[in-house]
Amino acid sequence: MSKAAAQKIPDEPIDLQPVYKILERLAGEKGMLIPVLQEVQDAYGYVPEEAANAVAEGMGIYKSQVYGVLTFYTQFHLSPRGRHIIRACAGTACHVKGGKQVILRMENELGVGHGGTTEDLIFSFEEVACIGACGLAPVIMIDDKAYGNLDPNKAESVLKKFRKQAIAQIEAEEGSGGKNDGGENASGE
Repeated sequence: MSKAAAQKIPDEPIDLQPVYKILERLAGEKGMLIPVLQEVQDAYGYVPEEAANAVAEGMGIYKSQVYGVLTFYTQFHLSPRGRHIIRACAGTACHVKGGKQVILRMENELGVGHGGTTEDLIFSFEEVACIGACGLAPVIMIDDKAYGNLDPNKAESVLKKFRKQAIAQIEAEEGSGGKNDGGENASGE
């Protein structure tokens, strides 16, 4: 099951079969809560409440133990994430060179703040302490690609260009019967 295909509006019921399959393989071993949750997140793109509850029941542990792990580790997400992750640097070099204005423009253009995901599930936005590309300050990353030496207008331009490409990719996938880059259909078959 692909992440994009599995993500649904949180109010819709989800298919828990992927969780049950993961639990069949991993639940009997001690110390497997984090790997189980990682695989659940891989299956859905986030960890839905119903899935977290099924993990607790399937592993014979308290829900509070599952939620303790989910809320402690930043790798886990309890709501749907965008196809593309934007990380805006708020480190010292970026801040000194106008990074805060870049962040504000990005938030305004996306319509979401730190930790938010756009309604169309194309982007999730995160403000991070440092990207490690201080020579490019101010800098953002979209997925694994850095865009540097930005000002608010350049950042907006990068975002609009990337959004246009993302929409074209989504339309191409939908037009090809749900095929993704890996040649699988949206259900992962």
